Amino acid sequence: MSMTPALAIFVKTPGLSPVKTRLADTVGTAEAVRFHTLAAAATAAVVGRCRPSLVPYWAVAEAGPQAREAWPEFAQVGQGEGGLGARMHQVYTELQARHGRALLIGADVPQLTPALLQAALALLDDEATPYVLGEAFDGGFWLVGGRAPIERRVWLGVPYSQADTAARFREALAPHGGIASVSTLRDVDDAADLPALAAALATLIDPLPEQRTLADWLHTASHHPTSMELPA
Repeated sequence: MSMTPALAIFVKTPGLSPVKTRLADTVGTAEAVRFHTLAAAATAAVVGRCRPSLVPYWAVAEAGPQAREAWPEFAQVGQGEGGLGARMHQVYTELQARHGRALLIGADVPQLTPALLQAALALLDDEATPYVLGEAFDGGFWLVGGRAPIERRVWLGVPYSQADTAARFREALAPHGGIASVSTLRDVDDAADLPALAAALATLIDPLPEQRTLADWLHTASHHPTSMELPA
């Protein structure tokens, strides 16, 4: 077992699975794919900056060589079958057993920073908190991690993509140990979330090049609904 913590970024492979379907409903499939690609690159850049204090992985939704080739740079772990809870259980269980500590994130909070991820890891040093959760403003969570196993039924007993997802997950996990909290972030589900992401990227003190590329795309994308007012 490696004592270096692991972090897995959950991704779907464009062309093999539908990506960001709620976003695609408003901006179109091509732009949703473009967002997913740029956001994953920005997220990976942030995670990469945390090496060697963590080992990055892509948690890839699909099996096979095409999916493997689509996600270079980091090691890969398969999400397996089933709903989101089952897939998070699969990845967390594998990486926690291998590394002792594991963090799971999505690719839709590209405004995150290395300091945020380091803070999440540091919270697991506290004996009182074997688990850590980063909640999202929509009621879900953008990060979950720990240094101890999490039973499959905890993952499966939670309704995902709901306004009370994080609260229900916290309630299910609490009997197993203390849960520390990191900053609440806004993840991107649909076009209404894009202005807030643009604003969050604009506040970064030292954005990485990949984050700047995503911010530029958000500012110049004329195809977004006219109701979107992106900050200057």
